[in-house]
Amino acid sequence: MRPQFESLLTRAWLRRGPLALALLPLSWLFGLAGALRRKLYATGRLASARLPVPVVVVGNIFVGGTGKTPLTIWLAQALRAAGYSPGVISRGYGASHAAPRLVTVDASPQEVGDEPLLIAAHAGCPVMVGRDRAATGRALLAARPEVDLILADDGLQHYALQRNVEIVLCDSRGNGNGWLLPAGPLREPASRRRDFTVVNANGPMPAMPAPAFRMQLDGTVAERLADRSQTRPLAAFGQAAGDAGNASAPVTGEQRPARLLAAAGIGNPGRFFATLRAQGLTFAELPLPDHFDFTDNPFDNVAADIILITEKDAVKCRQLDALKNDPRLWVVPVTARIEGALLDQLLEKLRGRSPA
Repeated sequence: MRPQFESLLTRAWLRRGPLALALLPLSWLFGLAGALRRKLYATGRLASARLPVPVVVVGNIFVGGTGKTPLTIWLAQALRAAGYSPGVISRGYGASHAAPRLVTVDASPQEVGDEPLLIAAHAGCPVMVGRDRAATGRALLAARPEVDLILADDGLQHYALQRNVEIVLCDSRGNGNGWLLPAGPLREPASRRRDFTVVNANGPMPAMPAPAFRMQLDGTVAERLADRSQTRPLAAFGQAAGDAGNASAPVTGEQRPARLLAAAGIGNPGRFFATLRAQGLTFAELPLPDHFDFTDNPFDNVAADIILITEKDAVKCRQLDALKNDPRLWVVPVTARIEGALLDQLLEKLRGRSPA
């Protein structure tokens, strides 16, 4: 029943209908509690720590996935190219350890979380996970003294850590119906301060506070889960079923088209499906809960020749014997592309180094 309830609630959050209206009194209480908490941090009644290097926080006020991991990877790569030595700290959703822990590429997602593993694989900088972000930042600086800037992944509401720059990420859903949880999708009011807004959207941009920059996720190829050296253009997956693993094989009229399934255990599976449709693919959809662990194999009785999955899901599938050698599984990497001068304005902001 939980997936059906979450789907109902997600739809309700996009408009001010009967269900959202019924939950509105709870949203007022949620808003009052959040405002009190922010006030306590602002007045020093609750302690917050300041690290000796600039801190850039990447987060969202819309609950669920908006694309923070690809944006964090993009920022780490861009800042490194600009001369910084960044490091990333993260809560590590689902991580088994509360204490700070350095992420290595051979760690398991159960130990450090799926998103930090993905960041460690692509960002080219050290990544540390831990429940207390201030302590995690200090541990990262102690372990890697070359780090001169910290990116806090999904730490927007973690006011115990002071920050120099706040980046709020949203997607094409904007602020939904504009109400706080549980009547709406927002963790904080849409008017909350920020230095930059990044909108992960291919279509029209929802109205957002300036300066706002568009982010698009590009994905045009897939790599086989069992052998990363095997890659294919996504558009090639529309060919015949018998040639599903061979990009150069000819297609004959006697062969049926390959049966495609797209599966995604991310915050907004529809965004992954839209990326595949943009490549001209037709497929069955299998949305899964965010951070789905795949120990209960969802592909056991699936009649599909090709199964396309996200990189976030792939880090878990590679750990499981039942999935890591399944020849049907292909991973679709995506990279963030930012329009406009976000990096230039971010670097200018960092020169001031005034805490937010």
